[in-house]
Amino acid sequence: MSFIKRIGIITSGGDAGGLNAVIKGVAREAYAHGIESVVIPNGYAGLYNLVDLDKVVVLNAERVSRIEASLSGSEAGHSRVKISKITDQNTYERIKQGLKKFGIDALIISGGDDTGSVVVDLGSRGIPCVHVPKTMDLDLQPYSVGGDSAINRISQITRDLKTTGMSHSRILIIEVFGRYVGHTALRGGIGAEADCILIPEIPVDFDIVYDHIKKTYFGRIERSDVKSGTYIIVVAEGISTSSGELLYDESAGVDAFGHKKLTGAGKYVRQQIEKRFKADPEVKEFMKKVGMYAPGVYEIPEAREIVPSHLVRSGSTTAFDVNFGYRTGAGAVLLLLEGKTGNTIVDVSKNKICYMPTSDAIKRREVDIADVALFESLGTCFGRKPEKFEYELLEAKMPIGRHL
Repeated sequence: MSFIKRIGIITSGGDAGGLNAVIKGVAREAYAHGIESVVIPNGYAGLYNLVDLDKVVVLNAERVSRIEASLSGSEAGHSRVKISKITDQNTYERIKQGLKKFGIDALIISGGDDTGSVVVDLGSRGIPCVHVPKTMDLDLQPYSVGGDSAINRISQITRDLKTTGMSHSRILIIEVFGRYVGHTALRGGIGAEADCILIPEIPVDFDIVYDHIKKTYFGRIERSDVKSGTYIIVVAEGISTSSGELLYDESAGVDAFGHKKLTGAGKYVRQQIEKRFKADPEVKEFMKKVGMYAPGVYEIPEAREIVPSHLVRSGSTTAFDVNFGYRTGAGAVLLLLEGKTGNTIVDVSKNKICYMPTSDAIKRREVDIADVALFESLGTCFGRKPEKFEYELLEAKMPIGRHL
């Protein structure tokens, strides 16, 4: 697309690690081709209001050098706005006027499934767009920038919490983002050596969870010379019970895209554990045996839920996401130059630029349950009766890809 002289960069939806690397990758690759890049601030809200702005930030060499790729978040800013829901019948014409005002010929937009749906919408209105996948939930078809950073943050926070869990012999339940998929809970939990990981793809049988707690937690404290121990549960926010009931706080409402805000899963898990402790006569005997029992004061083990919330998406970006952000940001520019609008950049590997239609990229990808049985064989509980790990041997003819 030789007509492109200026690219607008938008980051949309939730913030995540690696987005600043995407921005720098776009700006520097565009510069290498004699193209100017500018920031459209505040996500899709900024795109709607672009026509009213006095100026936009041009990402020249000096401005780009001030962006830290290793920091999470986005220099371009975010908002959770669905363009088609704006109550203005002139919305799309207004957007086109804003782009014309600042001489913006095409957009590179980084975000998740909701953001991608708007990319498809804008493309259908004649606005050239390329999508860079970004979501810490990892629920898109390709790998998305921010996923590895979130996994590492979950893992680090969970490991750190073990010290307070050990000090008080508590059961700790860490509720993490993920919406309707368990990718980050699974990988972050395994990275922290959590005892139990509850994900949306596996309906939870709390009797099985409780039996695992008694076997693991009770045994751990009984074997300890100072009679202390902890038990760690990592739970994805979108879990459901074995009867199919989705566990969340209905009072939290919905977001700008009409999705239920999934909070309260950790609290529900704690309540289920406490209910079983109180009804189990063996618990009192255990508490007495290990010297923890105090009549009327401390009669069952203490369980606490922790919601790290936005800490998981804040702070620093992993080296993996910085690398991926640079590659996909640069690759998005090259897709634009080749006229491949309406597509999502998947990766740049060696001299191959991989992409797919955005409408396909934003289809939900769930955890493959076949991955779980191996970890069950290693002792991790997933809220179901453990299944045998069935495997086959396959000689690898080429290196395995980077897909997380």
